[in-house]
Amino acid sequence: MPKPHPVPNVFSSACPSRRVMVVLAEKWTLLVVATLAEGPKRTAEIRRCVDGVSEKMLIQTLRKLEAFGLVSRKSYPEVPPRVEYRLTALGRSLSRLAGLFARWAERNVVSLLKSEKDASWAATRAPSPRLPSSSVRNPD
Repeated sequence: MPKPHPVPNVFSSACPSRRVMVVLAEKWTLLVVATLAEGPKRTAEIRRCVDGVSEKMLIQTLRKLEAFGLVSRKSYPEVPPRVEYRLTALGRSLSRLAGLFARWAERNVVSLLKSEKDASWAATRAPSPRLPSSSVRNPD
């Protein structure tokens, strides 16, 4: 009789879903997925859309997305070689969430940056922690 699968729990370090969450939370993942939601693209097109991503990081991200079945890669037998990436059905379901996340960040950027600035200012104004007098050793 087959063993039942445990209930997925991303909060458990032993759960394989944690590995998936780690990849999804990487810096470039959601931006690449959101870009590919517009349709198939070559590597250079993706780089133009995702400002700041290096060639190396883009290729690493695309390989991880392909390994998880979120992106498919199609190579055309041409000279020079042409490779296109597109979202799979699973990737398209993620792209909806990536789009929501991006819109949320854009809508809330002013408030978020103000809070960050206020927290930074407060941290520079906070008194430095003092040790209790009982913890200070007397040199006698």
